[in-house]
Amino acid sequence: MENTYQIKSELYKSLGKLFYAVAICDGSVYLKEWDKVEEMVKKYWRKVDDFKDNSGTALADQIEVVFDWLLEYEKTSDECFEEFREFYEKNPQVFTKKIKSLIKKTTKAIANSLLKKNKSEKKILKRIDLLLK
Repeated sequence: MENTYQIKSELYKSLGKLFYAVAICDGSVYLKEWDKVEEMVKKYWRKVDDFKDNSGTALADQIEVVFDWLLEYEKTSDECFEEFREFYEKNPQVFTKKIKSLIKKTTKAIANSLLKKNKSEKKILKRIDLLLK
C-alpha cells in the first residue's frame, strides 16, 4: 500500500510539472491557464482515485501545489516536460488508458484556455501525444 501511495503521490507531482510545461511553453503562464488547471483537478483528477495525504487532502491536489511552486521558481517548459517524461518511462504501469486520456484532455484544455493555440503549445501537445502512445 505504501509503495502505491508513493507512486500516486509522484504521479500527481509529475502531472503538475507537465501541466506547467504546457502553460509556460510560450514564455508566460496566464491566469486563464491556471484557472483551467484548477478546474480540471476539481472536475476530473480528484475522481481518479481516493488517495489522500495525512491531513485528508486529495493527492490529486498536489498537481496544483507543484504548479504553483513552479510559478515561483520559474523552471522552463523543457525541464518540466523532461522530468515528467522520466517519471513516465520509469513507471509505465501507472499510466492506464484512462490516465493517458485525461492527461491529453487536460493539456489540450490548458492550451485552449486562451483564444487559440500558438506554435509552442502545438509543439508540446504533439510531444505529449507521441510520448503517451
